[in-house]
Amino acid sequence: MLEEQKEFAGFANPVNPTPEELRAWAFDPAAGPPQTAAQWDLLLADDPLMPTLVELAADPVCPKRTFALHCLYLYAADAVRTGFRAHPKRKVRKVMEQAEAAQDAWVDLWVQNTQALIRDPDLFDYHDWCQGGLARRPRRLG
Repeated sequence: MLEEQKEFAGFANPVNPTPEELRAWAFDPAAGPPQTAAQWDLLLADDPLMPTLVELAADPVCPKRTFALHCLYLYAADAVRTGFRAHPKRKVRKVMEQAEAAQDAWVDLWVQNTQALIRDPDLFDYHDWCQGGLARRPRRLG
């Protein structure tokens, strides 16, 4: 039986959570995404929270690990699909360096897939990159 998700009360502003608030939410197995923030994953997949999302995605005991990995894939797709207007290439490369340092197989795979997408933007598939496909079923592209 699935556990009922509850509203997480630890956000001062769920649209702009701090890294500490995001960590607390991610380690609460019963906490669902804020109901007040539509497309919350898109809000989180931005430069300021990337180090925290890398950390969460690389933690095998984090209950929201797959969600954090999904946000990494969203971030990379947004960067590449906008020609690095949404996220400058230097920032994406910095996140990739942080991810490589995490030494986690899922996060390493994200780095490899992001490198492949940068080389060949035709590898983009909306379901895989934006709807959690690669986060739920990690696999190497290209």
